[in-house]
Amino acid sequence: MNIDWAALGQVFGVSLVVTVGMVGVFTLGIVGTSRKPRGQGDGTAAADAGPGALARTGAYACFALCAAVVAYGIYLIVA
Repeated sequence: MNIDWAALGQVFGVSLVVTVGMVGVFTLGIVGTSRKPRGQGDGTAAADAGPGALARTGAYACFALCAAVVAYGIYLIVA
């Protein structure tokens, strides 16, 4: 039995970087969806929904990126 340690190290390194990156992207998505527009909760109307809408759009983009990476991983396993 012959183990290619260099290839094993590369797989480990890439897996670690992608995993940490995807956890970070998913966390950004959760933070983006948890932001409330100013004025919400205290009975006043929000003066500007712009930053909240931008954060929510960015969060959806983060979730879409996570879904794409998961789909690509499944594709690599199945193919």
